[in-house]
Amino acid sequence: MELSGLVPVPTAVRVAELRMSYGATEALRGIDFDVRRGEIVACVGPNGAGKTTMLEILEGFRRRTAGDVEVLGVDPEHADARWRDRIGVVLQESAPEPELTVTECVALYAGYYGRPRPVPDTLALVGLEQRAGVRCARLSGGERRRLDVALALIGDPELVFLDEPTTGFDPVARRAAWDMIDGLRDLGKTVLITTHYMEEAERLADRVAVIASGRIVATGTPESLGGRDEEAATIRFVLPGGVTAAELPGEVAVAVRAAYGPRVEARSSDPLAVLGALAQWAADRRIDVRDLAVTRPTLEDTYLRLTEQVA
Repeated sequence: MELSGLVPVPTAVRVAELRMSYGATEALRGIDFDVRRGEIVACVGPNGAGKTTMLEILEGFRRRTAGDVEVLGVDPEHADARWRDRIGVVLQESAPEPELTVTECVALYAGYYGRPRPVPDTLALVGLEQRAGVRCARLSGGERRRLDVALALIGDPELVFLDEPTTGFDPVARRAAWDMIDGLRDLGKTVLITTHYMEEAERLADRVAVIASGRIVATGTPESLGGRDEEAATIRFVLPGGVTAAELPGEVAVAVRAAYGPRVEARSSDPLAVLGALAQWAADRRIDVRDLAVTRPTLEDTYLRLTEQVA
């Protein structure tokens, strides 16, 4: 059913029943998903789940066993140079020319494309403008990864593939890389990321796809993935001296799951109702409820639950 006034968002990637076998081993077992234009999608999953194999098929580097794949309206298996100009790829590992400076390396790659971005603009986008004259061999690990992204962007692609873009980064470098990837959204790029870091997926992605044992077991926004937004919240607080959990009002008492002296832990699918009752009860008695915290299952909690179900 079409809703009047709504314009469908074009699809950048469409995959149906994608399968990949290596002899008797099935790396991908019938994957279905899509990526809309202008969207950042993160694929997460354990080692060996099939994430990199799937990306290599979408990038045109590997032939699939079966299934339908369309990337920017083209089957990657039969794509030409014009199609390759429209995508950018950051592999898990790369080896830019070590003796060239950063500017020379990016300029070299610019020559491979019909309409490249200006080299200075691309270096500024990835935060390497101050390292433009440094030889590639002298870059730090984080700077090398920024160079990888610059080489993926120099052709001004519509779609960017990032395979484990921040593996091995320290926290400062990882957050700087996230800011850089966020900048791709501002440029209107479509981005498909594989990552092991749930915080990275939550920070960057519009949608997350969980891959386990060669299948996509769940997709959704970081907030709603696997019903995360509907799971019960945990409410923790500390009662003042002389007050016990037995004195809590009924709306709160029925949600209590544990009480360790003054420390109370409650769970509820309607945490606002519990908090309202707790606040009114505390106000009526003029007592202070300390260390109040409300948490829902983290994205990592949800990821572990989903992947353990198919382990």
